[in-house]
Amino acid sequence: MSVSRRRSIVAAGVVGVVAMLAATLLGLPPARAATGDGSPTDPNIVFVGRWDRSNSTAYVPNWAGAYLKTGFTGTTVKLRQRRTIDLYYSIDGADFTYLTNVSGTVNLTPTPLRAGNHTLLVSYRVVGGSYTGDAVFQGLTLDSGATTLPTPVRPRLIEFVGDSITLGTTSSRVALTAYGWLTGEQLGTEHTQLGYGGGCLVATADGCVSVAAQFLKTGYAATSPNWDFSRYQADAVVINLGTNDRGHGVSGADFQSQYATFIRTVRGKYPRAAIFALRTFSGRYAAETAAAVAAVTGGGDRNVFYVDTTGWLPADGLSDSVHPNDAGHRAIAARLAPVVAAKLGGTTTPPATTPPATTPPATTPPAGTTGCSVGYAVTGQWQGGFQGEVTVRNTGAAPVDGWTVQWTFADGQRISQAWNASYTQSGGTVRATNASWNGTIAAGATVSFGFLADAPGANNRPTTFTLNGAACALS
Repeated sequence: MSVSRRRSIVAAGVVGVVAMLAATLLGLPPARAATGDGSPTDPNIVFVGRWDRSNSTAYVPNWAGAYLKTGFTGTTVKLRQRRTIDLYYSIDGADFTYLTNVSGTVNLTPTPLRAGNHTLLVSYRVVGGSYTGDAVFQGLTLDSGATTLPTPVRPRLIEFVGDSITLGTTSSRVALTAYGWLTGEQLGTEHTQLGYGGGCLVATADGCVSVAAQFLKTGYAATSPNWDFSRYQADAVVINLGTNDRGHGVSGADFQSQYATFIRTVRGKYPRAAIFALRTFSGRYAAETAAAVAAVTGGGDRNVFYVDTTGWLPADGLSDSVHPNDAGHRAIAARLAPVVAAKLGGTTTPPATTPPATTPPATTPPAGTTGCSVGYAVTGQWQGGFQGEVTVRNTGAAPVDGWTVQWTFADGQRISQAWNASYTQSGGTVRATNASWNGTIAAGATVSFGFLADAPGANNRPTTFTLNGAACALS
């Protein structure tokens, strides 16, 4: 989730369907009797990225881009931590809160929430550089009688592989303000970042760690076990390696050869993924990276792409001579997101873009109430296009069972892709209809969906929205 804006994700749908989708995409453990209890094995908790789950009472994220998310009921939520750790968390899509040096039972709700359904996302600061915190998740503690709830799993996942730049070193919130996290959020995908500060593509005699070799592991440590690639399949892999190899004496020929080998390794693990090899932002090994991609595509793999990043970083986009600052990461994500989106459409099965054959039943708001409110946000924008998000809150007293949200664009905007909803568009008028798993909006609850759209000129916000034909207030 973007750290600069609010998002609302609703735990919705049938537990079995969501758990099945989560297991398919993210390699969750099978459903068991612990459903809803907040333990690490609770299938309502989604673990995105590479987590070491060899100990059923303590799950460990080994890379900076991993996170967990779930829904829950009640008014409070606490994390059970083994030893001291720094972490970021977001409740109900709010901006992330950063906690430092916390351990034991960590209260994430010092001010209790309103009673009802809520969402939680947690990202740990994992070991790196001089930081040695203990990123170990031992479960959640909820109110008496409260339970976790299934949370929506986005239908695609992007894996970002690199060094300290990919990890967000020197940016304000590290992994959360790095281009990989931002790109995944702009595209409405799950995402994870695998990287090693100071890492190289090629292992060297003077000790530079090969990120390509560690790609096969659960974590960055030399003793880390092999990763089980059946846990999830990435839909796209973005590689950004080569910034550090030059300083360790790696020749151009060796770099090119091993880069091609690494691409083939990635392909062997993710047969259907689109693979993107970025020109390093410093330009090091640019020709060799392009040549490695050409060698692979020349061998018949047409789903591998060289991405020329020349000019992507603005003049004020670095915090030192190498690492992008927050503005730099945002600039990279704005350029990278449409590149990835253009190829994802042909490599995975996108959400349906036509509504069901039958129109869901309208829900009439209770007399004397607004019934609904809608928040509309532009979460990313680039030349000729943008990403939007719509959040609908049921402000009535009764649940909404099946929903269609309608609005009209005034400036020629046209949606090209949507997630968490199907859509149709006629002229400027858009009708977005619930997916199979998020059709019910409980009283006081919210549902969100996102989209990519073309914007040939101005991009003014829509001014009116309806839910099942009833006008909604703007929030």
